[in-house]
Amino acid sequence: MSMEDYDYLFKIVLIGNAGVGKTCLVRRFTQLQIWDTAGQERFRSITQSYYRSANALILTYDITCEDSFRCLPEWLREIEQYANNQVVTILVGNKIDLAEKREVLRQRAEDFAEAQSMLYLETSAKESDNVEKLFLDLACELIREAKQNKLDNSDTAPMPGEGKTISYLSCCNIN
Repeated sequence: MSMEDYDYLFKIVLIGNAGVGKTCLVRRFTQLQIWDTAGQERFRSITQSYYRSANALILTYDITCEDSFRCLPEWLREIEQYANNQVVTILVGNKIDLAEKREVLRQRAEDFAEAQSMLYLETSAKESDNVEKLFLDLACELIREAKQNKLDNSDTAPMPGEGKTISYLSCCNIN
């Protein structure tokens, strides 16, 4: 399938502390074509260009790790600094398969997400729970915004032809 076979091209960046499961989330989602360029987060200039060109950010933390949740405001500062202001941000609490080790209550995360006007979802990359929902919800939200011409990005212009694949999501992750 070539790029021309898609109606939209969206770039999604996964951000959050190391070890929260970003790469696993990407690997678990195979229905849409995804690029995972993990490991390049050492290069700050690349990181900044990822933010700038991202249509969506998946801010990820580990529900069993208080530290990963406490770092979220820092990640939000980065978003504010580097991302374009039309970016769609979704907060994801990963590792719900380890619910008995949960350190971050769902309500607390929901309140945090609501205060920041973010969508919120809990997932298990290990068990594939909600992973498909995460990416499909995101694709739908991006398409809705693109149709309203909110996304001012040449990459998201509708491709020729109609009624093809939902969208093309290109993903990378930042530790």
